[in-house]
Amino acid sequence: MCALAAGLQICHQFQMNTVPRFPQIRPNPALTHPCPWTAMALAVLVGLTICAPRAADPPPGERWISLFNGKDLDDWRVKIKGFDLGDNHLNTFRVENGVLRVAYDQYETFDNKFGHLFYKEKFSHYRIRAEYRFVGNQTPGGPSWAFRNSGLMLHCPAPETMRKDQDFPVSIEVQLLGGDGVAKRSTANLCTPGTHVVMNGRLITQHCNDSRSQTYHGDQWVTVEVEVRGHETIKHFVNGELVMQYEKPQLDDGDADAKRLIKDGDKALREGWIALQAESHPVEFRKVELLVLEQGQPLR
Repeated sequence: MCALAAGLQICHQFQMNTVPRFPQIRPNPALTHPCPWTAMALAVLVGLTICAPRAADPPPGERWISLFNGKDLDDWRVKIKGFDLGDNHLNTFRVENGVLRVAYDQYETFDNKFGHLFYKEKFSHYRIRAEYRFVGNQTPGGPSWAFRNSGLMLHCPAPETMRKDQDFPVSIEVQLLGGDGVAKRSTANLCTPGTHVVMNGRLITQHCNDSRSQTYHGDQWVTVEVEVRGHETIKHFVNGELVMQYEKPQLDDGDADAKRLIKDGDKALREGWIALQAESHPVEFRKVELLVLEQGQPLR
């Protein structure tokens, strides 16, 4: 209906012999005739394009915050399994040529040294957008499932709460995956370390759930955007297309690390820190930015 309405509006403009953007151009007399079927079909196609679900451009006046400044990691804190908070073991996270890199050139073997880079502030209602790509080869010793695998970890507790030998922060993970050049492999999936969500009215306890995205092979840059509404709705977009949606993020009381975070029986996740993930495959981020949303701001 949206496409048809948009198409009829375009057709009506032709019938009314108006050209709103270029009033100085003389109308074509042929346009005074009823809208031909060919023009109608074209108009509906235009309407379909207009109505397709996409990550909309921000209205004028919206202010995106660059979480990554392109120069250093002064606004971020490193936590790598087996090391104290702030110990950037073997320079895993670094900035080179204006790009934030997860690199393993100083590693002999991965040895389950999962890492996370936490931004200095926590957020509740926001849109986060990142441009990323996978490069090079996986580090020797990395698990097979971590091939071209990284993530945006959302609604994390404070990094100080992580155990020294903890693999992953309790969080909602937007899993970033790259293709192997052959097989289908979606990105912007959902993984839930220590958490659950509700999807289509059902509590989801499965750890990882695939999105509807296409596969991105090679070292191409991919744009992922996530709209987070506290304990309400979370939406994943890839290159502007909606690929996943769910709601009611919550702590899993069956997970030991999550159980420590539950206060007075309240399992709802309403806010938290944001972290970038290091899981044994080199990955680069050239942009990480965030737009704070007002709680009453209409959903897209």
